[in-house]
Amino acid sequence: MIQNNYHGVLQKPIGSGLNAKSTSNDVIRDIDLTGKIAIVTGGNTGIGLETTKTLAFAGATVIVPARDIEKARRNLKGIATVEIEKMDLIETVSISDFAEKFIASQRPLHLLVNNAGIMWVPFRKDKRGIESQLATNHLAHFQLTANLWPALKKANGARVINVSSQGHQFAPFDFEDPYFLYREYNTLEAYGQSKTASNLFALELDKRASKYNVRAYSLHPGSIGGTELAREASVELLQKMGFLDTEGNIRSEVAASLKTIPQGAATTLWCSTSPLLNHIGGVYCEDCEIATLASDSGISKGVKRYSLDQTNAKLLWTLSEELTGIRFDFSK
Repeated sequence: MIQNNYHGVLQKPIGSGLNAKSTSNDVIRDIDLTGKIAIVTGGNTGIGLETTKTLAFAGATVIVPARDIEKARRNLKGIATVEIEKMDLIETVSISDFAEKFIASQRPLHLLVNNAGIMWVPFRKDKRGIESQLATNHLAHFQLTANLWPALKKANGARVINVSSQGHQFAPFDFEDPYFLYREYNTLEAYGQSKTASNLFALELDKRASKYNVRAYSLHPGSIGGTELAREASVELLQKMGFLDTEGNIRSEVAASLKTIPQGAATTLWCSTSPLLNHIGGVYCEDCEIATLASDSGISKGVKRYSLDQTNAKLLWTLSEELTGIRFDFSK
């Protein structure tokens, strides 16, 4: 019997033998992905690029949808088994067009890595009037996964990986005002809400999709240096959070705590390929291991209970279908 992870009942380490310092190479050692097909959003920069390179090195064909095709070509140059396609996560039509083209190829999809995301952005909305972090980090990936479902099902052993964040601990999902219409906008609360949504989506997707041999996971990659995630963050905000000193330089203790990009991609790759997860899904992972439940107060290691709550997961699923206008049809 397949067990679900509602309320975090499966949030217990399983002895992976890896840790926070493990790298992408450590994870992929002895893994053969020849003949497998993967899609990695945001797969041409940061940990997404490292994920793409590593999956391709292990033999997979990796499709990288990108908003900036020329940038993607530059960053992915020399990787023979990579295909680059046009897609913009903030444009719903663009997502549908990308997915439709992939489905038309009649190929199975063994790995869908929902890696792309934004953070520290000012208040802005998409064309539907939805706050941009919720639209990009969650709803776009919900739509993409739904549109690609026939290919995931066809793989008969697929995994969907949502790259979430410890930042989910900044905020639960606010079902009363998800778009910040009646409360003051706080960029970190919006980010936290979007990443809580990523966790709830993986939880509920695994529950609904596991009988079709499709499993889903969410994860915290770690705090990582050298990515583009903070490109819109103001110096003042980073100073307020204690990342930068009064001169605008990164604090030495902060720099020492950051993971490298190969370390940052490791948990994504572990969730994507580890045989230890063959019969378990819906879990939140960090440091190449299933995470424990986090403390109910403050920021700590692990995952907050509210982002694994059964009621929240079902409510978000219904809301996501309403906002995207897409019914997730598992019968296809």
